[in-house]
Amino acid sequence: HTAILARSLSIPSIVALHRARDLIRDGELIIVDGNHGIVIVNPDKDTLAEYRLRQEEWELEQQKLKRLKLTKAVTLDGIEVELHANIEVPSDVAKAKAVGASGIGLYRTEFLFMNRREMPDEEEQFAAYRTVAETMKGMPVTIRTLDLGADKQMNPDAARSCTNPALGLRAIRLCLSEPQIFHTQLRAILRASHYGKIKILIPMLSSLFELRQTVTQLERAKESLRAESIPFDEAIKLGGMIEIPAAAINAEAFARELDFLSIGTNDLIQYSLAIDRTDDAVAHLYKPSHPAVLKLIEMTIKAGNKLGKPVSVCGEMAGDLDFTRLLLSMGLRQFSMHPSHVLTIKRQVLQTELQATIPLTRKIMNAYDIDKIEPLLEKLNQ
Repeated sequence: HTAILARSLSIPSIVALHRARDLIRDGELIIVDGNHGIVIVNPDKDTLAEYRLRQEEWELEQQKLKRLKLTKAVTLDGIEVELHANIEVPSDVAKAKAVGASGIGLYRTEFLFMNRREMPDEEEQFAAYRTVAETMKGMPVTIRTLDLGADKQMNPDAARSCTNPALGLRAIRLCLSEPQIFHTQLRAILRASHYGKIKILIPMLSSLFELRQTVTQLERAKESLRAESIPFDEAIKLGGMIEIPAAAINAEAFARELDFLSIGTNDLIQYSLAIDRTDDAVAHLYKPSHPAVLKLIEMTIKAGNKLGKPVSVCGEMAGDLDFTRLLLSMGLRQFSMHPSHVLTIKRQVLQTELQATIPLTRKIMNAYDIDKIEPLLEKLNQ
């Protein structure tokens, strides 16, 4: 999530550079190539000239993409696609609007809570959520409830000791174990729903029991607001994150009880492949193109489509050009990504003829070997 914040601030970043602080001295010129994971210290003239040219080409490409801001995301064969933005803080909304995002598909509320010793109270949360809702002027805003735990801690000094925090008390598990914190956040979100088109998204659901506990907590928050005559959207939509294999396998059951589904590919890959995504020693094993991951995603999209419930992808795969056509061919019609990716993905959508992708998609989904899938993905994107 350091990487997520750096991207939000438009800072090129690279992680897991061992001993970099020992090897790089103050005042030295460095090139940080975030696209290829390269840091060059004290580049020679030729290298510096090459990277300045790359920088100019990148800036020119960004200017060209801006022309697509007002263009609808529609495939060559007329299929409309929604491209939403992920945000961390209210100020990120300006970036989402600047690229013409048609909504906020994921508002990560935990950044309101992190690196502080006290929880934000209801008024502070309400103000933040209301600002986003009002600024989006009627466009959908999906607010994810608190997803603290694992690599996201509120107060590092008070962090729980856990052998494997990614499998511990985090996200909805943490919220259900701390009902007062959850109640406060739900009230703040509900109050903000009076000022825009807000939807609530629950992270890391693994069972229907958790979902039903969550619905009970939501109803209590609604009742408390009704008792105080505080207005909110009585028809507010409730969705669930599909980011645990158990939830993907049971996606149809979740779709029956929720208004929409959102696939969190970052954790889905981590949990499916038993790979800690914060451990650079196994980073090379983190493969979105793994056949098991693709099957879980397809399974979830089919479950939503079967029951007429919208499905989105809000993890990193949504902003990855390598997977745009494959996800479209699987039936995905809503993507949510960092604002910097929206126009690039829109261009890919505009250049895609969906019918033409079906034969290759079938080959990809019938393959059981990454070494066979990746060449097919390349061919799909030509």
